[in-house]
Amino acid sequence: MTQAPPSRRLSRVAVLVLLGSLGYAVAGSPQLPDPGKAPMTRDQQIQLGFQAASQVYQQMPVLPDSSPETQYIRKLGQKLVATIPSQYSWPFQFHVVPQKEINAFALPGGPMFVNIGTITAASNEAELAGVMAHEMSHVYMQHSAKQAGKAQTTATIAGIAGAILGAVNPAGLGSLAQAGVQFGAQGLILKYSRGDEAQADAVGAIILYQAGYNPQGMADFFKKLAAEGSSGPQFLSDHPNPGNREAAIQKEIASWPPKTYTTTSAAFDATRQRAMGIKAYSAQEIAQGAKSGEWARLNKQNGAVFRPPAGVGITTPAALTTPASARPVGLESVLPSSRMVTSDLGPLKIARPDNWHVMPAQNGQGVRIAPPAGISGNAVGYGVVINAVKPQRSQAMSLDQLTAELVRAMQSGSGDLSPTGNAQAITVAGVQGRSVAMQSTSPFPDANGRPQKERDWLVTVPQSDGSLVFFVFVAPQSEFERFRPSFENMLRSLQFRQ
Repeated sequence: MTQAPPSRRLSRVAVLVLLGSLGYAVAGSPQLPDPGKAPMTRDQQIQLGFQAASQVYQQMPVLPDSSPETQYIRKLGQKLVATIPSQYSWPFQFHVVPQKEINAFALPGGPMFVNIGTITAASNEAELAGVMAHEMSHVYMQHSAKQAGKAQTTATIAGIAGAILGAVNPAGLGSLAQAGVQFGAQGLILKYSRGDEAQADAVGAIILYQAGYNPQGMADFFKKLAAEGSSGPQFLSDHPNPGNREAAIQKEIASWPPKTYTTTSAAFDATRQRAMGIKAYSAQEIAQGAKSGEWARLNKQNGAVFRPPAGVGITTPAALTTPASARPVGLESVLPSSRMVTSDLGPLKIARPDNWHVMPAQNGQGVRIAPPAGISGNAVGYGVVINAVKPQRSQAMSLDQLTAELVRAMQSGSGDLSPTGNAQAITVAGVQGRSVAMQSTSPFPDANGRPQKERDWLVTVPQSDGSLVFFVFVAPQSEFERFRPSFENMLRSLQFRQ
């Protein structure tokens, strides 16, 4: 996913070759280029981005949608989105993070997060719009999805944002690195190449021009950041300077027809002034709060709830209610459809019933594939949970030992879960794994409102890097056989990324 850095200076000839190869207009009104193809489908990119965005709300403080700052950023964002042809556009969303440091990032499919520090650092609306147009261009050009095609390990951006291989850490087990995108001190950051940055600058300049802003505003803001030197903001380390950034933008816009540009607005001035008075957190404080779960609690308290756009087939933890007492579930609302669709989770592909959704767990540990009605709070009553663990380097463990440790860890984390038989051999995707039948109490009562037993079918599959991917298929014991054919079809469809 990384490439050797080019020389620090990019010649004017090279800049012109780059711009020409992307199909930019050399004269006349500039037009956005064809973004090309990516190895991930449009639906996969949207699912990935909005799944990741839901995790941001667990890992970082986010201002509620109703805040004046968010409302302003959304209006500015939609003004930029309006310049993109509908066939190339995405379901963009705009959010504000109360973080002091200057940064912004956009996820595949369109979710964008802008730090308060970026709003206060901009001198005018054109500079702020320049940062947002640059980020929007990464989505437009599908840079993250195109990088996913280059990745050959489980650390691929096509993963579900730290969920599919989240940390489990039972006794004697270490955690497997999060997949592809990193949560931490600087939030969820996507690492771009210098080539990606050059493209985002060029495409962002066109978006700015079409929206009525002087593209020079983007160059001015980046120049301001670069002036901070080695102690500059995180933005520059995540978005490496492609070389001659300001000169390349100036060269690009020199031949464009002149127009009267918007520089700033009263709304920007008022928002910037308010932003200076908002309580903002440092990157270090955000990292510490993420570990303790502080931001998930604070966001919920403040009404900052992530809502994916309608029609993208995503259910997020924040959108799920936790009933005071679960009620019986009608089978028609949870029975799997006979039509299967494939979900690309990065390290693996798996077919699922088309009426079951892919959802990250509230704690970021695992992916759930389930009907929305089959979840109570964070407990799955109907569906499957997918996760992975990896032994620490100092511990060499066989498949049977790893499976046994995992079962013990699951028992210690759940009061009444217990195996009902010994581990059996099973072949999954050409790999020999283990199958363990277990039972516990379902989060859903039976039709008469009484507690009922649940069957939990654990399947473990070893990977070449020493990790263990595991699946827990869940349904009430009295109904499990009705779900088994779908569970078995899901296992048969499994493909691991080599």
